[in-house]
Amino acid sequence: MSHDMLKFTQIDLQTPPKHSAKARVENFDEIYAPYDPDDAEAQASRCSQCGVPFCQQGCPLSNNIPDWLMLAAKGRLEEAYHASSATNNMPEICGRICPQDRLCEGSCVIEQSGHGTVTIGAVEKYITDTAWQEGWIVPIKPPVERAQSIGIIGAGPAGLAAAEELRRKGYQVTIYDRYDRGGGLLVYGIPGFKLEKHVVERRLDHLEAGGIQFNYKTEIGKDVSFSDLRARHDAVLIATGVYKPRALSLPEAQIQNCVEALDFLTVSNRIGLGDTLTEAEANLAKIADKDVVVIGGGDTTMDCVRTAIRLEAASVTCLYRRDQKNMPGSAREVQNAQEEGVQFEWLALPEEIGLDADQHIQSITVHRMKLGEPDPSGRQKPEKTGTIFERPADMVISALGFDAEDLPLLWDEPHLRVNRWGAVHVDYATMMTSLEGVFAAGDIVRGGSLVVWAIKDGRDAAASVHQYLQEQAERAPLAAE
Repeated sequence: MSHDMLKFTQIDLQTPPKHSAKARVENFDEIYAPYDPDDAEAQASRCSQCGVPFCQQGCPLSNNIPDWLMLAAKGRLEEAYHASSATNNMPEICGRICPQDRLCEGSCVIEQSGHGTVTIGAVEKYITDTAWQEGWIVPIKPPVERAQSIGIIGAGPAGLAAAEELRRKGYQVTIYDRYDRGGGLLVYGIPGFKLEKHVVERRLDHLEAGGIQFNYKTEIGKDVSFSDLRARHDAVLIATGVYKPRALSLPEAQIQNCVEALDFLTVSNRIGLGDTLTEAEANLAKIADKDVVVIGGGDTTMDCVRTAIRLEAASVTCLYRRDQKNMPGSAREVQNAQEEGVQFEWLALPEEIGLDADQHIQSITVHRMKLGEPDPSGRQKPEKTGTIFERPADMVISALGFDAEDLPLLWDEPHLRVNRWGAVHVDYATMMTSLEGVFAAGDIVRGGSLVVWAIKDGRDAAASVHQYLQEQAERAPLAAE
């Protein structure tokens, strides 16, 4: 059924059906059911078709959101998919995991006017899932094959987006990843209740069918030297992401008893994938009847607390040093966690982890905080009030974010320039590093961030690599003369 636009005063906001909290904590399936086609088209018709679309400005990819909402409302879904995918290599993934409430939907004009946002992410997911079902997404067929090759280090969203863009231009693309499958944090870091793994696997299969080569279980600096990789390819793109966990401000002996968020999430995801685990890995997921405390306030924290609930912890508590309003994680994810039984202690900073005689965690001592004067970023600084309380804890998970690994050391490449946080330094006009023909994109450049930003960076880097290789090809005949 075709719908007219500007229906936001006649049609109420309606998200896709969400399974009850009681039902969804029993498994790791995505918590939202698919949109009914007519409901999806009706929700798309709520768009006000702004002359200056703030939703597009709120999207890191500058997606053509009003265009594909209009096409979806008219039932022209194949055209809607092509409009959506013109600026986004993974719209079905962004539709599932982007914090739309902080990006496109948070910028929606009708949201600001009090009518409730257009459900942009859910419609985006519906469009692309339909495109897969209908066979509209076909393998890449470049108009011309080029002899030049690019090596991409990292099969996460930045590397995958860059690979697709470069392959579409006919380059020979090889992705190297140290893990046994592609996707990076999409597979190992994000739980299935937000992103089921077959969604990522489908995208990887699509890229491989288009001629992109994947070399898994290949660690640069160990299985292949960085210098050999540079010699093998005409250009190299570093898209490793950041995996070094930030440490708690606690004594080393106490920190050693904590579990890192990514270790916990990786084990949980690998169980869902049917992988064989070591005994030590399997023990990380044995938290039934345990009191679990997770420290942090971002989306990784929400992933941990909601995963712990599904692994049947006796209780799950999130400690965050600021208040709920200042929490960096998605407000929707906080709401989902609360519905599922997670307890939140706002304005709470861990002071000490209590250990028993066998060095097992038994409690956590917490400082009650208050918000003081703004820091240089404009956020109010958390300050101790002098009040201390204690919570029982059998397991403490640290989810404070990630920093870059020491790539110059790991790759024996001291000329690879990094900043004081270890992120790779690039010329932002070209995305090239301090090494000729070596580019970088994603979290390894900007620090831990959103998947949508990684896709944006990967696309930008691919454009720069293409320009560089074109210039190199033009210079080659002159050099020969």
